Amino acid sequence: MTDSHAVARPHPPIWVMGLTNAVFGMMNGFAVVTLPQMLAAEGVPGGHIAAITAAIISPGFWAFIFSPMLDVRLRRRTYALLFGAIAALAVAFTVLHHSDVGTVEIVMLIGYLSAAFYQGSVGGWMGSLISPEEDSQLGTWFNIANVGSGGVIIVAGGPLILHAPPAVGATFMLLAMLLPAALFPFIPAPPPDKLLASESFGRFGRAILDLLRRNDVLIGLALFVLPAASFSLTNVLGGLGKDYHANASTVSLFAGLGSIVAGLGGSFLVPRLARRIELRPLYLLIGIVGAIFTLGTLLLPRAPWTFGVVFTGEIIFQALAFTAAFGIAFQIIGPGNPLASTLFTLLIAAMNLPIIYNGILDGWGYDRGGLAGSFVMDAGLRLAACILLALALRRWLFAPRPPPLAEPALPD
Repeated sequence: MTDSHAVARPHPPIWVMGLTNAVFGMMNGFAVVTLPQMLAAEGVPGGHIAAITAAIISPGFWAFIFSPMLDVRLRRRTYALLFGAIAALAVAFTVLHHSDVGTVEIVMLIGYLSAAFYQGSVGGWMGSLISPEEDSQLGTWFNIANVGSGGVIIVAGGPLILHAPPAVGATFMLLAMLLPAALFPFIPAPPPDKLLASESFGRFGRAILDLLRRNDVLIGLALFVLPAASFSLTNVLGGLGKDYHANASTVSLFAGLGSIVAGLGGSFLVPRLARRIELRPLYLLIGIVGAIFTLGTLLLPRAPWTFGVVFTGEIIFQALAFTAAFGIAFQIIGPGNPLASTLFTLLIAAMNLPIIYNGILDGWGYDRGGLAGSFVMDAGLRLAACILLALALRRWLFAPRPPPLAEPALPD
């Protein structure tokens, strides 16, 4: 390998690169909000809908098992085109045939897995092109694309899909999810590393294990696996409107339009904050301040306006956390990394894990202590994780920016 692997390549504006993540945002908005509404309209019980949704979005965690394929054989652009098209077709099929619940669950599982592969492809692709100084900016636009596109599907696509003829809704979703591919011709797409592509899977696997021994990778995984800044309450607040005497329209307003405004606002704050503090300690600071906010809202009256404050605040902190996390991920990848998509998909899986298990614990807290039990569980775990990580990683949190990842050494 040449030294070019440690040098950022010429690329279009960061916002163009970041908006490629919109495909995953649209898939997530459809799978988590719009599809459950469609299934409910078909008379599917709420418990069954929750189980179906959990199964569909599960690849957000385990897709990393297959992620090494994204760095070999074909360009990452080719993988993005392939998996983006499969994800779009899966959603269009679901809109047309949502009454066939069993088939829809299988098709959407494949579609969400494809969307996860798509995100890994574009994340590794974009992350390997930028300079270290652009990490937080790309993280910002990646999260803007995720939040904004998901919100658009909830606010605009949802009503269209639910009330227009199925063919209209399916066409809308298909075209919307294929649209980000129009940005691809403007972004350089280097070929995969020829040496890595020629290696056997066993040797390639050992190269990945060698990569995972790096301190910066392990620190990133530790930050993400623990619930330091998971803000999983955003996934359960939609079902807690009754605790604030908020009607369905109020909940939908904040789940859709409110998420867009608050999410975009939170995302844009991170580059400004990152000028004053490194991304790793910033990530923990977001978790600590957000936990204090969560506990503080318990002092407010149980009223619809309070629900708006709580939901908006949690979305802002989650947007801050995800934007900082994306920035840390791109920081770890570094320019020219031949295993960029593998590493990005692994880090995304680590980010998703605490959202899953912390959400379960939030529900456990609600069952035993109502709203206060859920909030204390969520914020308490976040504070404990942040303090633990700050103590355990204090030598590295404020260390200078890690050098870009070079090509991992291949065993002889």
